[in-house]
Amino acid sequence: MKRFTAVVPAGRFDPAAVSDRVVLDFDSRHRRRIVLYGEAGTVVLLDLSAAVHLRHGDGLVAEDDSIVLVAAAPERLVEIQADSQAELIRIAWHLGNRHLPTQLLPDALRIRADHVIEEMVRGLGGTVIAIEAPFDPEGGAYGHGAVQGHSHG
Repeated sequence: MKRFTAVVPAGRFDPAAVSDRVVLDFDSRHRRRIVLYGEAGTVVLLDLSAAVHLRHGDGLVAEDDSIVLVAAAPERLVEIQADSQAELIRIAWHLGNRHLPTQLLPDALRIRADHVIEEMVRGLGGTVIAIEAPFDPEGGAYGHGAVQGHSHG
């Protein structure tokens, strides 16, 4: 079992250096220490000093400098579209107000499937399309990683 102690952001390493790939859903990509299994058989002991949110395309670096690629697994999502950029921004504000992890695309938003939120989006004039795709939402406003709740007091 190889011990991986560092993460290199997507695009900052040579793709030819990748020896294997782990495919993880959104929840499974927020980690500090875990055993993962690569598609080519690499047993990965992720052993970081602090929990981080692994993004699609990041590289896990082993003590021997080998790299295992992180890939976002397809999940049940909805893609949200609107008739105008202003409507899409308004919908994004409402999603953010509810602290929902949201993936920002040039002309759409993606969230996890949730019938209550989908109905809210339709009420705001948005179109909701069920899809299955990797989910890589925007990080929190006060640093990288998953959106975390905070006090409004």
